Amino acid sequence: MIESAPSTPEDVLKAERAHLSASRAALRAMREHAQSLSSDAAGDWVSQEILQAALDQRVLALADHAGTPLFFGRLDRSVRDDLPDTIYVGRRHVHDDQSKALVIDWRAPVSRAFYQASPSGPMGVRRRRRFGYQGGDLTAYEDEDLTVIHDLGTSRILTEEIERPRTGPMRDIVATIQPDQDEIVRADLGVTVCVQGAPGTGKTAVGLHRAAYLLFTYREKLSRSGVMIVGPNRAFLAYISSVLPALGEVRVEQTTVADVLGSWDAPEDPAVATIKGSGRMAAVLRRALWLYVTKPEAGVLFTQGINRYRVADYEVREIVAALRGTTRYGPGRATLAQRLAHAVLVQMERRGESPDDRVQDAVARSKPVKQLIDQVWPKVTPEQVLHRLLSDAAFLTKAARTDLSADEQALLLWAKPPKSPRSAKWTPADAALLDELADLIERTPSHGHLVVDEAQDLSAMQLRALGRRCRTGSATVLGDLAQGTTPWSAGSWDDVLHHLGFSAEPGGPFKGISEFDRPSGVTSAITELTLGFRVPREVLDFAARLLPAITPDLAPPRSLRPGAGSLTVRHTPDVVAAAVEAVREALTREGSIGVIAADAAVPAIAAALDAALGTTESADREVLGPDSTGAARVLIVPATLAKGLEYDHVVTVEPADIVAAEPRGLARLYVVLTRAVTTQTIVHARPLPPELT
Repeated sequence: MIESAPSTPEDVLKAERAHLSASRAALRAMREHAQSLSSDAAGDWVSQEILQAALDQRVLALADHAGTPLFFGRLDRSVRDDLPDTIYVGRRHVHDDQSKALVIDWRAPVSRAFYQASPSGPMGVRRRRRFGYQGGDLTAYEDEDLTVIHDLGTSRILTEEIERPRTGPMRDIVATIQPDQDEIVRADLGVTVCVQGAPGTGKTAVGLHRAAYLLFTYREKLSRSGVMIVGPNRAFLAYISSVLPALGEVRVEQTTVADVLGSWDAPEDPAVATIKGSGRMAAVLRRALWLYVTKPEAGVLFTQGINRYRVADYEVREIVAALRGTTRYGPGRATLAQRLAHAVLVQMERRGESPDDRVQDAVARSKPVKQLIDQVWPKVTPEQVLHRLLSDAAFLTKAARTDLSADEQALLLWAKPPKSPRSAKWTPADAALLDELADLIERTPSHGHLVVDEAQDLSAMQLRALGRRCRTGSATVLGDLAQGTTPWSAGSWDDVLHHLGFSAEPGGPFKGISEFDRPSGVTSAITELTLGFRVPREVLDFAARLLPAITPDLAPPRSLRPGAGSLTVRHTPDVVAAAVEAVREALTREGSIGVIAADAAVPAIAAALDAALGTTESADREVLGPDSTGAARVLIVPATLAKGLEYDHVVTVEPADIVAAEPRGLARLYVVLTRAVTTQTIVHARPLPPELT
């Protein structure tokens, strides 16, 4: 719709509101039509179930979120083609009963101009219009003329949308995607993109929007192979859970590394966990598994009636040697049975018989063949192999060779080995080793695309486990090396991509990954986001004082928002009382409040807030845990769960305690100090870390 000139701002708003109303009505009609469709005509009940599931997903995808703008931009185009002169860009496609497009999906190729067009490169657009909203109501608009070369300046509507206070889960950023972010979002499915993103640069949102873009662009392919989002913990997943559904994508698996590998939680010395997480363990595990395959000392004698067929011991050794290391362990057992059966069938044919496939299968399942295979190539489970590896010093030494030192082997061995694999108490580091062994035995299914957030905190073995889950696809890898808080945090993104299986070491193949595991047709690229939009400059610059001690080679982040007065540092003898007072002050303002402290201090702070703020305010307060929703306005956040989250107002309690709580405490403090969107208040009784002063 193009309003007739001249038009007053009130006339323009009236026309745009009318288009919004018409678009919402059309979306309701689309949803009602989807609800009216029946799966009864699909024939058999299996087809009906499949069709009904697809219809249910369609209905969910067409939901209209009342507080979310249906469209946020408009393009007035100057090119003459089959597309309309005026296009409204929104979260999903909407058409009327005549199939006329009222809103174009932001992921459509023509919508790219909304994010990329400029006076120097207008992309066929003469005017870009942005809309401002309060809730779901269209309240303002802003035009950008792209026909004349000039500096567009800073968009007021864009700035207000970025700075708008929020509570509850993370919102999509589809209306505020910047050109460098858009390049990442629209990267081809065949490209694995690794994003080094400073705090507030929107790397998590970029990763989620790339998933939505790929699902839109490669719908048929990814509907079969699937997309998986992997976050650091369940609190983080709860925070991002509403982003993809708001974009119309409801069939995406969102999970954690622990859920993927197994939620084992036995405590473990960080030094031991670091060795287990090393990429060297891949070769150790491979050797340990194949040590179960022994040299055949006897042949096979198969009897059928009065006929006897013998496969000599040297022939069995040749077959085993040919198979060993060229196949996975589990299929290798089955293949060995078939090879032995084939050798018997050759002898049958030489005697003039005509055996068929049924005879071969019968020989492969026969008792003599099974007995030999159980002796030479026994059936094992990942738990059996790892239990023996961590219990038997001689077995570990034989599997380790030169990959692990004697001291490292001594650390790995259990002081008091459990009696059996079933009674073993596995650790999170063990989970990745068990997953590696499981893949060596039977191939792990692969997704079409994988999004990994906070990847810098994953060990080499955890990265290998995730890489297997996109072996035939690509990945979006997100993180910040400066926010690495585990003892095994990545030193470079090249290392991360290598362990995921998307880059080779210089001059060599994919170390530790078999030839049949290499990704094909997938390229990788590392890009960096250093310009922040969320964290105020005053807050970010203060936190960046820690960077020389954490990652001296990393470029310091920059923020577009000056944020004068956004940082307050208070020295006080009673940090708990000061934290309560800071929360009281924050409650007088709009937005979410995060009180972040060392994990051990959280119970005392929560009790003090309950006692001081009363029952009414207390009802909207929550201690953030692994399974909490994070929907309360005031959240008391353990420092170890703060990564990836953000709040309008942050109260940081006793930074020295956060630093002292873990080996990479300065990196943890850097994470904590970069969670604020509007204000950051630091209360401390102990001296601040010298890097900050």
